[in-house]
Amino acid sequence: MWQLHEIPNPEYQYAPLPLELGYVESQPYEDKKGMTITSGVVTITKDQGNLIGISIGGGAPLCPCLYIVQVFDNTPAAKEGTLESGDELVGVNGQSVKGKTKVEVAKMIQACKGEVQIKYNKLHADPQQGKSLDIILKKEKHRLVEKMSTTTADALGLSRAILCNDLLVKKLESLEAQEATYRTLIEHTNKLLNAFFLVLKQYKAFGDVFAGIGVREPQPRASEVFNQFGNYHRQMAKLGVAALEALKPILSDLETHLTKAIPDTKQTIRKYADTKFEYLSYCLKVKEWDDEEYSYSALQEPLYRVETGNYQYRLILRCRQDARARFAKLRSDVSVKLEMLENKHV
Repeated sequence: MWQLHEIPNPEYQYAPLPLELGYVESQPYEDKKGMTITSGVVTITKDQGNLIGISIGGGAPLCPCLYIVQVFDNTPAAKEGTLESGDELVGVNGQSVKGKTKVEVAKMIQACKGEVQIKYNKLHADPQQGKSLDIILKKEKHRLVEKMSTTTADALGLSRAILCNDLLVKKLESLEAQEATYRTLIEHTNKLLNAFFLVLKQYKAFGDVFAGIGVREPQPRASEVFNQFGNYHRQMAKLGVAALEALKPILSDLETHLTKAIPDTKQTIRKYADTKFEYLSYCLKVKEWDDEEYSYSALQEPLYRVETGNYQYRLILRCRQDARARFAKLRSDVSVKLEMLENKHV
């Protein structure tokens, strides 16, 4: 049987690699997914509660980046307008935050009195990049469960991610019913007014006939009666035409309400609902990824997207912020248009 024997030979002994002086540890790799960043510094004046109005995510020991999760409404950061969800926090008052936890950075910001200087890396991302197939499917799911009751939504675990029975969306149904009512009303009113106009024409024709008879009647008394009778019919026709003219603006307003105001409001409500579903889809996606991070952290397992800067998550945060801004604006637009419709209806 063949056996292998190790033959010592000094020629094949490998010397250890020499250690180089001044060795610098490499920076953690960041997978930016094609997104770019630009650096900047902003100074924000705190409010009376010593807050600037942001929440922070990432940081040591799992993520090499500290980033803004949310900028809260009507806070100093929101009013200043520079910082956005997904932007990286690089320094606070000239001190680097690399390697720190989000709790430590929050304490650094809180320790600053009056004003705080934030150095940041602005995330430049195309929101379309965040509209993945998963987001589209989530939107469609929200459409399906929109009419569910709260109990059913709770049973399916959907209540945290969807506003069931939205009153503004339900207005769409009442508008469609109102549109059908107005269309029927205008249709029947037009038929009625056309018939009334034909009657007025007959009144005028009768008046012309009786007036003609009065002109040809040799007896003065009879001629006067025929003329009076003819004038009454002509006067009735004249008053009827005046009534029709007075009704024209009302019908015109109703037709404008039917053909422009209601369709425009319906379109705005549909845009609002679509944006709401998109916003809620991003909220659900953020929640799913938060749960994923917590589960990996509990198991002390590495998660690639977190260890490489969490750029995918930060993109979704930015998309959620944009969708929320559009959602709030459209909600305001819908409320204003519905109020105008109600006033017009009254």
